[in-house]
Amino acid sequence: MKAWVALVAAGALAVAPWAAGQKPPTTPAKPAPQSDEQTRITVDVTRVNFLYTVKDKKARFVTGLTKDDFEVIENKRPQTVLEFAAETDLPLRLAVLIDTSGSVRERLRFEQDAASEFINTVMHPRIDKALVVSFDTEAELRSELVDDPELANSAIRDLRAGGGTAMYDAIYFACRDKLSQDQPMHKFRRAMVIVSDGDDNYSHYTRDQALERALKDEVVIYAISTNISRLETDGDKVLKYLTKETGGRAFFPFKVEDMEASFVDIANELRHQYNLSYRPEPLSTDGLFHPVELRVKGRKDLIVLVRPGYYAPKL
Repeated sequence: MKAWVALVAAGALAVAPWAAGQKPPTTPAKPAPQSDEQTRITVDVTRVNFLYTVKDKKARFVTGLTKDDFEVIENKRPQTVLEFAAETDLPLRLAVLIDTSGSVRERLRFEQDAASEFINTVMHPRIDKALVVSFDTEAELRSELVDDPELANSAIRDLRAGGGTAMYDAIYFACRDKLSQDQPMHKFRRAMVIVSDGDDNYSHYTRDQALERALKDEVVIYAISTNISRLETDGDKVLKYLTKETGGRAFFPFKVEDMEASFVDIANELRHQYNLSYRPEPLSTDGLFHPVELRVKGRKDLIVLVRPGYYAPKL
């Protein structure tokens, strides 16, 4: 039995017309402001699934662990692991989100080079798929999910800068309308890289709504900051928050060459996974976020990179 996601559509969040076979628009419709109740996403959870990576304190991947090496704690209660597997080379579904607002105009070339390098390093042609979304005043789909890196890179090279910054809208759109479409969820590893200064000033969705959407769709977020200052900005803090809460990482390079080793590390990280599932006891239907601690028994020297919990259904 598997967990599945059911979207609650209301107002401007009604099912997109292209879901019924019509041609998708180049630019996603601008979402109208919604209340928390209108934008609530319902997940029917009979089993909770986690894909995760284990590293030691020297950042080396730890393989060869078994089901009995892990423990899952929810609401201070140990949970029984029902299914476990060591996953290698799961097909990837990647979303590349590139800030094309006026605030990053001088760093657009850096963004393009970084995004292309990420795709070239991480993506396996004909196995993985990547899409490209730019965001300024609106989030705009530049390339559908494609299995050819050159098609994605071509879309990246055509980008131009100008306008506000609707980063949260772009995250929400990429997760809801694209990355979540390949089912079942546990057969694919979903990841997103955001290339931005992190300063959102034009979104209709909030930071936490965007994060909730990513967690619902099991998307791990990585971020490449365009900030070239030595001082941490509010935007940098946002990027750190989004990546930490989804099990990813944020990077703060001065030039693309600084990212080469990091991209290789991300590629390895996404392809050296463990996968486990359990049925929450007791099973809750409160609609709230449930923190979960997943750790290696008796091994404080090992670090588990994993999202911090899940949203229960509300019935």
